[in-house]
Amino acid sequence: MTATTTESVRPARWSRSFSILYAAGLVDTVGIQVSYLAVPVLAVSVLDATPGQVGLLGVLSTAAFLVLGLPAGVWVDRASHRITMVLADLARAVLFASVPVAWWMGLLTIGQLYAVVLLAGVGTVFFDVAAQSYLPSVVGRDRLVAANSLLMGTAATVQIAGRGLGGFLVQAIGAPVAVVLNALTHLAAAGLLGLIRPTAAPPARPHAAGGFAGQLGAGVRHVSGHPLLRPLALSTGMINLTVQMMTIMIPVLFLRDLGLDATALGVFFGVGGVGALLGALTARPLADRIGLGRALWVPGAVVAPLGALIPMAAGTGPRLWLAGVAWLAIAWRTGIGNVVGVSLRQRSTPDAMLGRMNATFRFLLTGALALGSAVAGLLGELTTVRTALWVGAAGAALTWVPIFCSRLRHHREAGP
Repeated sequence: MTATTTESVRPARWSRSFSILYAAGLVDTVGIQVSYLAVPVLAVSVLDATPGQVGLLGVLSTAAFLVLGLPAGVWVDRASHRITMVLADLARAVLFASVPVAWWMGLLTIGQLYAVVLLAGVGTVFFDVAAQSYLPSVVGRDRLVAANSLLMGTAATVQIAGRGLGGFLVQAIGAPVAVVLNALTHLAAAGLLGLIRPTAAPPARPHAAGGFAGQLGAGVRHVSGHPLLRPLALSTGMINLTVQMMTIMIPVLFLRDLGLDATALGVFFGVGGVGALLGALTARPLADRIGLGRALWVPGAVVAPLGALIPMAAGTGPRLWLAGVAWLAIAWRTGIGNVVGVSLRQRSTPDAMLGRMNATFRFLLTGALALGSAVAGLLGELTTVRTALWVGAAGAALTWVPIFCSRLRHHREAGP
């Protein structure tokens, strides 16, 4: 039977395995959002880190995706997805627990923080690739849009509230102790994932010809040669690159050019979190109504002109409010794309290839983020902040074109 976007046949409630997977993801996300603020605050307040050192912490936290992103997919496809997630969470729990222990002993250094965020990033690579590859076997391919909508909607909600919780905890108990929460959440998530009972023997994953390199290449070729995944990869890569350009320059615009404070900046980015949540919530009904393909390009075409409102922001008047509306709309479109795009990727890929497909996408999308940061910084340095924002907004206005010009434009169904 062919899977359709309507998902008309669905059980009355989620399975026990998915409920546990959802709970583990929720616990993990809370801890990650707390550490998002606690780690840099710890570096500055306890270790007197310079801005360059804080920036290096951010770079190292994503470096693993660029270095190990592709080979991780091969390893994940060869192993149990659930066990991979458990081991990744246990490793991250130990790494983050080492921070408050070293602080308590008076041994904490910036070098240790570098090592922790880098190695924790390795754990995140394996966890994320395994989680996206595990989901189809837990919920069935006919419920992927609904499952991803729930998962990403929850993640967006936690992102809105979690950083506020992180700020409260850092203020109340101190950054080193707040990092303990991240370690405990990873430990708790590992325990929850251990409660999932495998319902069947894991599918056989024969090694491809050519060994490790052959399998890695097969994953890349699957994405680059697939008539649906290729335009999706191009479009989402463009989204990451151009939106990241704006994300990097918006703080400079607010704090330096407009003379606003960090509170205003936080509210502005919080509006983006609300938009992402709305996108996750509306993704499934939109895909049900107009199909997966149109749900990927129509929102982009609708919000494309609004990006121009961001580089036009000024002061605290109407132009700033309009920029906020534009940011909400861009985040709404991104939220829809995340749910529908991930679901399409999972439904268009055989089980034995899921790890490599997801790893290929993560490598491409993380690389686009890094490139967007570099281009924005270069343009902002050589020209002006608003020029960098204009270039980002112009590029974002075209991100729906690759899908519109492909077979994905009218796509409604996705086979395995």
